[in-house]
Amino acid sequence: MRRYRWWLGGFALLFVVALVGVFVFSGPDVSPPPRRTGPPGTGPLTIVSIGDSTLSGEGAGDYTPDTNGLNGNWCHRSPNATVFRTAVPGIEQKINLACSGAPSGQVALGETAQWTELSQAARLGALTRDHRVAAVVVAVGANDDPHFSGLVGGCVQASFSSNGPPCSTAIEADWQAKVDAMVPKVVSALGDVKKVLADAGYQPGDYQLVLQSYAAPIGPGIPENLRNLSACPFRVEDLRWVRDSAVPKLTTGLSAAATQAGARFLDLSKAGYGHEACSGGANPGTEWFSRLRLQLSDLAKVDRASHALQESFHPNAAGHVQFGRCLTEFLGTVDVASACLSGADGNLHPAATMSAGRR
Repeated sequence: MRRYRWWLGGFALLFVVALVGVFVFSGPDVSPPPRRTGPPGTGPLTIVSIGDSTLSGEGAGDYTPDTNGLNGNWCHRSPNATVFRTAVPGIEQKINLACSGAPSGQVALGETAQWTELSQAARLGALTRDHRVAAVVVAVGANDDPHFSGLVGGCVQASFSSNGPPCSTAIEADWQAKVDAMVPKVVSALGDVKKVLADAGYQPGDYQLVLQSYAAPIGPGIPENLRNLSACPFRVEDLRWVRDSAVPKLTTGLSAAATQAGARFLDLSKAGYGHEACSGGANPGTEWFSRLRLQLSDLAKVDRASHALQESFHPNAAGHVQFGRCLTEFLGTVDVASACLSGADGNLHPAATMSAGRR
């Protein structure tokens, strides 16, 4: 009996020692908390678009009164814009902060203004107080050093002089240098977008950040009888250069900016092929970009006259439907980069690029 008691006591002692050892070396349960499944805070799950005319809805019409010249605001935000044509599961609200003509400086934090409006990144930060931001889509860069809209305007002027050189002759010389100068500005703007979300408690996995590029609004397939002031006044050489050289180089620069900033990239450079302005000839209903558009009613008003051509050569409402469809599908993939290309059904769909990795 004594032997049994001694064995039982020894066993109890060993059990206590082992238990203490487990506590000392393992400590209390410190398993990480379960990963949250979405953005922090309260409010509706939201997708936000920021940037320039490509996302504001310039060319899509029906602009909100407050951005159609009221008190000098010409941001031209349209209910037909891309963000409102997305259909991402779970998204409850869609908000457009983009402003026509916006440079990277106005998207970023700071005091740069565009048509009376200050930092879009700051406005995004304010949104997080009562919205849960699930995705931010950005289009910016063309209004920095490349001044793409000015390029198009210069090519229109060049079409008036049959004896002079095409506009591309002069622009091509330093086009790559202008694209290179644009890249760090876009990277900085994207960095500020990430900063305001981080300051609001967001972690990288809480939201998607997408930088999209620009589609070529014009191409060399325009019928001869439309290469005039009634539709698309461009020289054939310039039409080809814009589509086959200027836009691809701009896209490469933006792709590099997305990589440096840690954003996903949606390439729209070929998205408009076959649907450029004037490509439909007598049937403009097939086109996804506006032709030369002159608002005659604006010419009679001093404060509006200089904006009478502002809508020209931008994605129209049909184009935004297609871009919204492609963006929706892209947000549902894990591809780091994709290109919006026309599918067998005639609609745009994201196709993984050769250089794109996967998350």
